[in-house]
Amino acid sequence: MDTITKQAIDVVNNGGIVIYPTDTAFGIGCRMDDRRAVDRLFSVRRRPRTHAVPVLVSSIAMALTYFKDPSPVVRRLMDTHWPGALTIVFTCTKNDVYSPIRGGLECIGLRMPDHIVPLSLIDGIGMPILGPSANFHSHPTPYTYDSIDPKLKELADFVVPGECRLGIVSTVVDCTDDPFRIVRQGAIAV
Repeated sequence: MDTITKQAIDVVNNGGIVIYPTDTAFGIGCRMDDRRAVDRLFSVRRRPRTHAVPVLVSSIAMALTYFKDPSPVVRRLMDTHWPGALTIVFTCTKNDVYSPIRGGLECIGLRMPDHIVPLSLIDGIGMPILGPSANFHSHPTPYTYDSIDPKLKELADFVVPGECRLGIVSTVVDCTDDPFRIVRQGAIAV
């Protein structure tokens, strides 16, 4: 693990917010279980607390601790498209996930990115991290380091440089109903 990743892990473990590259776009995150950091992240991004944010995991096993009795469809999507640019929304154990992360609902959007930086962060922290794009709410998604808003960089505690291979958002699929529905078409065709 490189020095920059170790620094980012230390920042996140101490309640900080980090901007980092993923396979799709630059993300901004904190520990999923640090409510103060989660509240600050919503404030920094100017995101309404009723709008859920995606959460990044480093393994299917980690996802299974948050998805509540995942359906065969959810399991097949994870097996087929993870790691990758697919965010899967499914019912979660509500008490395990802070309300703003799930937008006050009883579901969570999880993704396992196909990028060494967020996977190393998650493994180093031992906990999922929030994974919304590194932008102010409703502003353009940054696909390159230079396209991240300088004001957002100043508000974060640490920025990991790097490249986003795909340069397109993840596909979001809602599996809370049968049949599932595509919420946002992105890099993965389902």
